[in-house]
Amino acid sequence: MRADLLALTQESLAALTNRGLVKRATREVEQAPPAISEDPDGTVRGTYPDGPETALPQGGLEKGSCTCGATGICRHVVGLVIAYQSGNETTEDVTRWSPGVFTDEQLEARIGARQLNAARRAHRAGYVARVHRPSAADPAPRVELGSATVRFLVPGDLGFVHTDAVAGVRDDVIALAVWAFQAADAKAADTKDAKAGAKAADTKDAKAGAKADDTKDAKGANTDGQDVQVDVGGPATADTGTDASLDAAVHLAGEILLTGATHVGPGLAATVAEVRQRLDRAGLRWPLLAVGDIEEQLAAYEQRATSYSHDRLAGLVAELHARHRAVTNRAGLRARILGTREAAETPMRRARLDGLGCRLRTVGDETQVEIYFAHADSATVLVLRRPYREGGRVAGATAAQLAGGTVVTESAIRSASRTVRLATSRVAKTTVTPSQGMWTALPDALVVRDLRELAAHLDGLPPRVVRPRVEAELVRVVEVAEVRSVHYSPGAQRLDAVVAAPAGGVATITATHTAAAPGALDAIAAALRGPVRAVAGTVGRTRGVITVEPLGFAVGADAVVVPDLAPAGGFRVDGGPVLDEDPLRHAVGAAAELLAEVPHRGLRMLPPTFAGRLRDAEQTLLRVGLRRAAASVGALREGLGPDPDDATVRLWVDAYVRLLVTAELQ
Repeated sequence: MRADLLALTQESLAALTNRGLVKRATREVEQAPPAISEDPDGTVRGTYPDGPETALPQGGLEKGSCTCGATGICRHVVGLVIAYQSGNETTEDVTRWSPGVFTDEQLEARIGARQLNAARRAHRAGYVARVHRPSAADPAPRVELGSATVRFLVPGDLGFVHTDAVAGVRDDVIALAVWAFQAADAKAADTKDAKAGAKAADTKDAKAGAKADDTKDAKGANTDGQDVQVDVGGPATADTGTDASLDAAVHLAGEILLTGATHVGPGLAATVAEVRQRLDRAGLRWPLLAVGDIEEQLAAYEQRATSYSHDRLAGLVAELHARHRAVTNRAGLRARILGTREAAETPMRRARLDGLGCRLRTVGDETQVEIYFAHADSATVLVLRRPYREGGRVAGATAAQLAGGTVVTESAIRSASRTVRLATSRVAKTTVTPSQGMWTALPDALVVRDLRELAAHLDGLPPRVVRPRVEAELVRVVEVAEVRSVHYSPGAQRLDAVVAAPAGGVATITATHTAAAPGALDAIAAALRGPVRAVAGTVGRTRGVITVEPLGFAVGADAVVVPDLAPAGGFRVDGGPVLDEDPLRHAVGAAAELLAEVPHRGLRMLPPTFAGRLRDAEQTLLRVGLRRAAASVGALREGLGPDPDDATVRLWVDAYVRLLVTAELQ
């Protein structure tokens, strides 16, 4: 009996082929099933009444053959699987297996020596993976990597593995996924042994040791849980080359702090280029992206472009220092803090992308559109970023059609930071159809039904300055059970609406008027007045309240509203009293704005009045009860002198990073 064919579900067959082919094959088998036989070697054969003869040996659907003449996997091969399943049953418990059982020899036989060597290079560098174990609800174990998601559809068989990447282009991700499961299994075994030893111990010291074993890393293994994040591979000891490249980036950030963007000479451009090359060779993707953004900011200032922002420059300088400190102090997974050697871009195989709305932004003199897509197969959100021109097209569709539609494409290319682009190809096809907004049917990882669980998730996140540079990291679909209130603040030009989720908790949908999207507030108010099923947007937290910055709404029975692309209208919102600005937020924001002047001016070029302004910021923070933030600002003030050095740089980083983290918690 072919257990591999019996283990395939309708969803698995659709992932390996496409949903339309599976539906057509099912209809044909119901009308005229093939005559089935099985060879001693396990090859299953089928003869259809209208003539085609199909054979399916071991090793996956790609091994199948058919006399119908179709290229690739045809409907007769899929129909043979469906017919075979109808006459057989399996009682195997698929929730108990792990892809970690595969050996390197099996991997080499599946993907080839060249792809296996590429995977080994990535393993030596180290990478982060999220492992999802099989369950009754989702029997296919999967691994989320930086640039692809790998699903193991049949227990113990590498012939039925589905990835986002085009077949043969990035098959090394199959090996990376297997090794991620091996790391998760090893960690789970270690945790189980530690717990068993703790239980057997009777002394107070042993109990204390057991308590110590219950560390954050041990909890990360989560033997009973289905979702585990692991750090895979990496050098056994400190990699001096990697550390040296990161030290060079931090030194560059320190030079900018001391000198200032206004006094940076042309010689720094060569230093920036050298640092980028070293980071690229070391495979440190997140510091590399940060240095690239610094280079763009310095160039923008030199050209007097409106895209320059001293707040942005300060954040990038602080980010490099924060990542260096986090790695030095082992405050988290090294690969997660510094990025991985994952390919910058990975071509995706045939993918379905559900539009969740968009955001229009003005960057300098240019308007950009960011279109957000849910990719259900990988349970992630991808971002397509393009210059915006009304009526302009991407892959033959307008921004409105993409943001409020369903895209089925063979030309998507995904980056490690989860941006996506649709390549132009005469062969690969891209179709766009209107969406009915059935967002609540997306994977649970993307849909929020209990806002209290979302709050707990946000509580567990590390600070933004050391998190992976992943686009749309906090974009979610929030299911709406009730709209409790809608309020407009004319002075702030901000619309706030309180909504409740079906499983509990409330959130505030908040949107502020921008010149780039003059009709957004009108469209949001109209959507909230009618029956709204869900809102897609960036979730966050302000003073303990969950907030959602909306990108799109699923309204009525089958409609989608994209606020930023709506024309300005005359819909009126009942106004209310202008709310006073939160004093805590004002104090933190004013202090951060002041410290952001330092990378712009330079520590060596600060005016004499700057110390007095720091004192005022320190006193304001003390008045609102932020004593530690005030102390860090005070330490910087006291450390300023006529000849600032690395110690002064550390004081600025201490103060600015604390203010950034405090702002996240407000």
